[in-house]
Amino acid sequence: MAGKESLPRVSLVEEALREGMQIESADIPVDRKLQLLNVLSRSGLTNIVIGSFVSPRWVPQMGRIDELASRFEPADGVSYTALALNAKGRERIAQYAHKLTADDPKVGVSRFHLCDVFVQRNTARTTAQERSSLAATVEEAKAAGAVEAEVCVNAAWGSNWVGPFTQHQRMEALRTQITAWEEAGIPVTRVQLGDPMSWNTPKAVRAQIALIKQTWPQIHRFQLHLHDARGMAMLSAYEAMYQLEESDHLVVDTGLGGMGGCPYCGNGRLTGMIPTEDFVHLLESEGIETGIDLSVLIEAAALAAEMVGHDLWGRVSKAGPRPEGADVYPMDMPFIETFEQAQHFRFGAKAYQGASTPWKQPITSAQRDEYENSARNRGGHHGSY
Repeated sequence: MAGKESLPRVSLVEEALREGMQIESADIPVDRKLQLLNVLSRSGLTNIVIGSFVSPRWVPQMGRIDELASRFEPADGVSYTALALNAKGRERIAQYAHKLTADDPKVGVSRFHLCDVFVQRNTARTTAQERSSLAATVEEAKAAGAVEAEVCVNAAWGSNWVGPFTQHQRMEALRTQITAWEEAGIPVTRVQLGDPMSWNTPKAVRAQIALIKQTWPQIHRFQLHLHDARGMAMLSAYEAMYQLEESDHLVVDTGLGGMGGCPYCGNGRLTGMIPTEDFVHLLESEGIETGIDLSVLIEAAALAAEMVGHDLWGRVSKAGPRPEGADVYPMDMPFIETFEQAQHFRFGAKAYQGASTPWKQPITSAQRDEYENSARNRGGHHGSY
């Protein structure tokens, strides 16, 4: 994505079919998931996670991931990935190498969790076991031809079981990993910060990104996986964006409609992610061209809500983007009170048919006339329902 001068390149990773679906009903048919994947594939998104190759005993929602992977048709220009937590999962993914983008062997990856409780609940390992395996991880990556590395800190800002983590703890986890890679002759150029339990705050994320930039200037790619149970994830990602430079690359994991949930963190579906459509709207508003069709994302969010059987958490998919040009609202529209009526930006006047209309005379406005004339001069026109 291209942006205005001094802002970084920004990319999105769409997580609804993994993060979102892993906390929804296991009975959602594969056909419906394929339908949603097809819509997402034509939205302009370039990175889509289709699911997880994990044990159906523990994550039954992913029990038919092989069927989904075998049946979906990749779209040109879209990178499709999937999650695996162990060697067995990676073996399953390898069957679909012609469709799914594999991990780049030239980029080694290490990961530390700060919360010993969460990592045991999530991966059946302890933080001590993660740290003790670092040397082997580095050696295996070097043998595989890695020429650069990514270091990850998960549960980075806090834990629902053991409380907050400090910047010192995050930096120590990063420094330990970076030192191991550098001693092996492999430079670290990427950092990923994960927050499954929604402890991120804008101030903490801003300070952390700034300190990483100051301490390790060779790092230019930053990936944020921020959960949104407490409503601060998009604010935190926004703050991170403004700590980076034009030469940097910010990758933000998002979920359509805010879908996302971790069964191991204690917040269920409320864990949430940054709603993809809201973040795209924010980026475009900040002058960052995303190449993503917001109207397609809005329709995808409506489809996803229908699939899961409950409202989602995005705002733009409910109220619409800021109306401009031909999309500004009719001046004589009636009172708009309900969520359903607010969908007039999608369905036109039928969305509010029968609503109260107290205006005794048609509303006229010289300001509106001026706006419409200006829009026509720019090549647009004001339409009506």
